[in-house]
Amino acid sequence: MADAARDRTVTSVYNDVKEYYGKTLKQKSDLKSNACVPSAKPVSAYVRKVIAEIHPDVVAKYYGCGLVVPECLEGCRVLDLGCGSGRDCYMLSQLVGEKGHVTGIDMTEAQLEVARNYIDYHMQRFGYKNPNVNFVQGYIEALVEAGLEDKSYDIIISNCVVNLSPDKSSVLREAYCVLKDGGELYFSDVYSDARIPEHLKANKTLWGECLSGALWWEDLIRLAEEVGFCKPRLVSASIITVGNTELESILGDYKFVSATYRLFKLQKGLEKKPCLVMYNGDITDSEESFEFDAQYAFKVDKVMEVDGDVANILRNSRFSEEFTFQPQGVNTASSGGCWAKPNAVSVNPFELVQQLGSASVSPSTGGCCAGQESCCN
Repeated sequence: MADAARDRTVTSVYNDVKEYYGKTLKQKSDLKSNACVPSAKPVSAYVRKVIAEIHPDVVAKYYGCGLVVPECLEGCRVLDLGCGSGRDCYMLSQLVGEKGHVTGIDMTEAQLEVARNYIDYHMQRFGYKNPNVNFVQGYIEALVEAGLEDKSYDIIISNCVVNLSPDKSSVLREAYCVLKDGGELYFSDVYSDARIPEHLKANKTLWGECLSGALWWEDLIRLAEEVGFCKPRLVSASIITVGNTELESILGDYKFVSATYRLFKLQKGLEKKPCLVMYNGDITDSEESFEFDAQYAFKVDKVMEVDGDVANILRNSRFSEEFTFQPQGVNTASSGGCWAKPNAVSVNPFELVQQLGSASVSPSTGGCCAGQESCCN
């Protein structure tokens, strides 16, 4: 059982969260802290247009942190963990298209009632003959028990929900089970700079505000790899300020960050070999460049060197058709030519925030071509 359940049972945590998000919070302004912050990654005009199509009642009842919008979604099957009122599901419904499908799962019936009430409204607005969205009541720690099939989803997203779970390892294990090979868990959440003690976890308000249930970021890395995921890829991070003097005094010196990670499920035993890749520019809303994570930003028709982990991810996921790969067996260190190098960034989200705020981080389009535009043109 997870650490948080030592002092409180899993059932009591579930009940507290249902109470907080089903009854205590009536609208977003009822939140008592700044834990729900905008995404560190700018929202494109394309995504803003998609969100504008969602009914105001659904948006008003949404209490998520940031915004998670994975790329290359057309035709995919997507699962939203802790979907709440369904804002992200209806956003994704437009991005996967009528041939794709989105499932939202949440344990709070009051939130699901809002989501379900607007299925017909959104399908008509999007021009779909048949719904490509459904909502399931259940626990994110027990996806199979809720009726979701193993290896049935291309992508799983989650938006500021994993921290509310009393059993994070089960969330990751279940996500791993229902993902297809090559699938991805792409999620934003709150992380702490150290393990949170039990007396803070027992505070219902701190837990409901997504603070005392936050994982120490190093524990996420460990748990993800124990479950079987590839090493987590850090996409973005931003510091959270609590903004409530009473809660700040209870929390003491603990610090928090909102961070987005990508976790991929790949077959075991793949050889890790760096290679050169070129982005083809065919991903919707990323036609000129594709920001894979904080380390790798690919420009269309520009060659970039990737490490063995990223090479395997790109070759064995939904991104495989979006890149041209240098033939196997060519040594990137000796093949000459000119290509971009990845950013040298920290895997620590707190350090990443500091790095991104300084001039010490070189653009990923640098490498041997930095300052020499004619070199690769």
